[in-house]
Amino acid sequence: MTSSPARDSAVKDGPNVPLIIICGCLIALIGFGPRSSLGLFLAPMTEARDWSREVFSLALAIQNLMWGAGQPIAGMIADRYGTARTVTFGALLYIAGLAMMSFVESPMLLHLSAGVMIGLGVAFSSFTLVLAAFGRAVTPAKRSIAFGVGTAAGSFGQFLFAPLGQALIDGFGWHQALLVLAGIVAMVPFLSIALKGKPAALPAHAGEKDQRLGEALAEAFGTRGFLLLTFGFFVCGFHVAFITVHLPPYIVDLGLDPSWGAIAIALIGFCNVFGALAAGYIGGRYSKPHFLSLIYLGRAAAITIFLMVPATPLTVLVFAATMGFLWLSTVPPTSGLVAVMFGPRYMATLFGFVFFSHQIGAFLGVWLGGRIYDQTGSYDPIWWMGIALGIFAALVHWPIREEPVARLAGTPAE
Repeated sequence: MTSSPARDSAVKDGPNVPLIIICGCLIALIGFGPRSSLGLFLAPMTEARDWSREVFSLALAIQNLMWGAGQPIAGMIADRYGTARTVTFGALLYIAGLAMMSFVESPMLLHLSAGVMIGLGVAFSSFTLVLAAFGRAVTPAKRSIAFGVGTAAGSFGQFLFAPLGQALIDGFGWHQALLVLAGIVAMVPFLSIALKGKPAALPAHAGEKDQRLGEALAEAFGTRGFLLLTFGFFVCGFHVAFITVHLPPYIVDLGLDPSWGAIAIALIGFCNVFGALAAGYIGGRYSKPHFLSLIYLGRAAAITIFLMVPATPLTVLVFAATMGFLWLSTVPPTSGLVAVMFGPRYMATLFGFVFFSHQIGAFLGVWLGGRIYDQTGSYDPIWWMGIALGIFAALVHWPIREEPVARLAGTPAE
């Protein structure tokens, strides 16, 4: 079959790819950085306001849930009206949430600002939209490595902002620290200009009508591999969100200096820069489903060993480095599988639904962490729950078939 000129152009790198990649990576870095450092505010804010850990944990749990719930909507809007407009709106909401969080005095306002506003702000300006923009800007053969680069940029944001957030809290207090973070996020609308555009409405084959959104959703949710991928990504959210928020106070509970919490979160982000890049490379050459299974098994093993060995700065660093390599290394193969199965047309929307499952897991990880701690005085039950879920995710991913749906059979694969 002879491809149409329009379809051929859809799979060639465009002239603005370097600018798109650079600005997209900066957006991912800035967007992911401040929210990944919010766990550092748990201790000073709860002490200043006399709140329990569950109050703060619930706010960040709501944030993760709103991020997940807003992600499919953000994807639909980006697919229809363009990435730049969507990211700009999200950044403005993100900024307002951080600024409001710095002044709140009641749990309700904390849940509104740190929870609802920041959560939706991140959803509409997150790295998932950046990855979708990368997916339509580069050739299918380069998508996996592009997704790895974008994910690594977000992880580098965590590496930068964990010590920056702690330094701002120590130097200026948590009020001013949140305002400084809001000012940094204000750079995102300007960077988003480079991501201007939306997916081309191209059919799978010459002469075929363009697929509608409802048809794309029905196709995805009728595909077994998509459902398994969605269930498995729930576990990633549970692990990542729980550790991001509760590892710093857990380290303090172990009798170590609070600075080790910031160092651990930073080290996770630093190591995941390399983990995400490696995941992008591996995912482009080997089985993505099997690679995901190994990642989740690795997480379960790392957590088990961390709980078994004595708590020292060295064991904390080893655990953080190990989890860092496995942290968001799930994202390139997961997003890559969505692109392989369904193509880039509705990738932002479909990955948004997969990511919603991720954030439901994140909600439970953050909230249950605070609730179980308040009830038992220990994080151990939630750690063991994370181990069991890691094994579950490894089993769920293994049988996923890495192939396009029938509608896309014969088109270029990733």
